[in-house]
Order: sequence, then C-alpha cells, then structure tokens
Amino acid sequence: MIRAFLAVPLPDDIRSALSVQQFLLPLPDSTDPEQFHLTLVFLGDCPDDVLEAAHDGFATLRSPGLTLTLQGFGLFGGMRPHTAWAGVQPSPALTHLQARAHRRAIEAGCALPRRRFVPHVTLGRFAPPPAPEAQRLERAIALTPFSSRPFAVTDLHLIESTLSPKGARYDLLARYPLATGSFAGDPEG
Repeated sequence: MIRAFLAVPLPDDIRSALSVQQFLLPLPDSTDPEQFHLTLVFLGDCPDDVLEAAHDGFATLRSPGLTLTLQGFGLFGGMRPHTAWAGVQPSPALTHLQARAHRRAIEAGCALPRRRFVPHVTLGRFAPPPAPEAQRLERAIALTPFSSRPFAVTDLHLIESTLSPKGARYDLLARYPLATGSFAGDPEG
C-alpha cells in the first residue's frame, strides 16, 4: 500500500512568498515550505496495482493554458480551527481538471471520499488552540491580504506521503506534463 496524492506544484517564488506570510501569521504549527502544493486528488492508501492504474489515467490528462493565482487566507475547523491555508482564485479550468483527475482515480479503483473540492495550499496543521489564541489567529487570517502573481501550471505531480512521528515526508513518484495544444489520449480535452 502506498499513501499518495496528485498535486499542482508551486513555483519557488510563490513558495517563498507563502513562507514569509506563514512566518508573519500566529500559526501554532507550520507546514515545511518545501511541501507546499495544491492537492487535486488525495488517493489515500492504494494497493500497487490501483496506483499504477491511476498513474496510467493521470498520464492522459491535458489542460491548455492553466494559470492560477493564490489569493487570501482561511481556516478549516470552524470554531475549533485546525488548519490554516492560502486560497486560490476561482478557476473553471482548475475545477474541470480536478474533476477529470478525480474520475481517473475512481476508474482506477481508488476509494475516494466524497467531499467538495476546495483548492488551497496548507500553511499549517495544528491542534485547535485555546479560545484567545484561536481568536488572534482568526483576526490575523481575516486581516492579512495576500495575492500571488499568476503562475502557469505546466505539470502535475504524483506524490507519495509517508507518515512518521516527525510529520509527513513527500517523495515524487511521477510527473505529468500538461502539454498545451495536444490532447492525444484525452477525449475530454
């Protein structure tokens, strides 16, 4: 079994800008900036044959001219926040690509949870802080403006996530170029 996910990698300058903002926010715990990414599909624990079938499906994905901009910050967890993130400006092209990648994973046999796609880059995961700290974090998140430069998405990464007491370690398993203008093998274009 391999724990894996399909992600959009971020350019170095975008990761650096997020790292600065991450430092300025009162986060109880932060994600390593080297691990910043935008998850398209979290596959979970997959048997080797299912992961290989998903790999074959992901290799057929294409998306011409996909450009993204990160914008704003948010928290998951409601009254008990546990995850801080940077958002993504709405992108129909990204939503369409994610739906196609999700379908490829289902067709490969991945048992995916049913949840709405909320594109984001995780800045930190933590135990819900005490109320005063949570309020301070919520204020900082709400009052800190952020917008990255637009960046082209040229490829997707299949990443293995190995959990340990020190946190997750990510290893690149495969890279899928999103060649523009060529839709061979992808009838959905």
